[in-house]
Amino acid sequence: MKPTVFIHTNHKQYIGALVSAYSLRRNSRYADLFDIRILQHRDYPFFQAREGQRFLRNGSSRVWRNDDLQSFTPLRFMPPELMGYQGRAVVIDPDVFSVGDIYELLTLDMQGKALMCVARFGHNDRPDYLASSVMLLDCEKLTDWHCEAQFNELFAFTRDYISWIYLGLEPRERIGFLDPVWNHFDILNEHTKLLHNTKRQTQPWKTGLPQDYTVREKGWRSRAKKAVKLVKGMLLGKDRVQKRYTPHPDPRQEAFFFGLLRECLEQGIVTEALLQEEMGKNHLRHDALTLMRQVPPLAA
Repeated sequence: MKPTVFIHTNHKQYIGALVSAYSLRRNSRYADLFDIRILQHRDYPFFQAREGQRFLRNGSSRVWRNDDLQSFTPLRFMPPELMGYQGRAVVIDPDVFSVGDIYELLTLDMQGKALMCVARFGHNDRPDYLASSVMLLDCEKLTDWHCEAQFNELFAFTRDYISWIYLGLEPRERIGFLDPVWNHFDILNEHTKLLHNTKRQTQPWKTGLPQDYTVREKGWRSRAKKAVKLVKGMLLGKDRVQKRYTPHPDPRQEAFFFGLLRECLEQGIVTEALLQEEMGKNHLRHDALTLMRQVPPLAA
């Protein structure tokens, strides 16, 4: 079995997943030596079975919504099963785009570890934050990963979503750390291997669209500020205005995405009809076709 890159997504981020897959092959010298699979949330009925039910997240009870922008995240733990618990896999979010050669990651010396990821200690007020949005997996060592069963444990309140997603339930001795260039969070420079447009508010293909994701808590300070802002609005009689996605602060990252998207259109990976459909659903900014024609061609 070839090593495989898995891109997990849902209907809201499908265009991102297609562009991500294209970037992986485009920028690898060894594209024939690995496979790419897009895992779609809609193909796993166990998600729909839990619609509207309460689950454990960060010690609190939350309602599961399949229409959430990031409802696909539990699929990060599906690849070992799909690989028959054999071989190497990389799993990435649909907002991760290859700048370097992904085959370098697939063949990296894992030094006996079961998985490798980038550490972001202190992010989101968590001293132990590990980014599972990009993971290198030795599937043979992850036979205890059973995605559907462990997803269901969230609703039995025996597994916490945050602890699961941040890899807090994994034995630390089997986790290795990747160079941050393999999950560069909204950073694009000469060192970047995988660009991750992780800040949802500024994802380049969403600019101007109504915000369609749930803002998650980031600690007690964030919750306190939100409560104060809400009270002030009530006292001052301010109407609630729907927020919108804002432009990415780095125009080069916007140009990179739309340069890739234009090549996808030229090569028939996407069609103009599909892009129009996604714009109609507010999954893709409405000026996408204009932007594709305006951005300079990407370097070969």
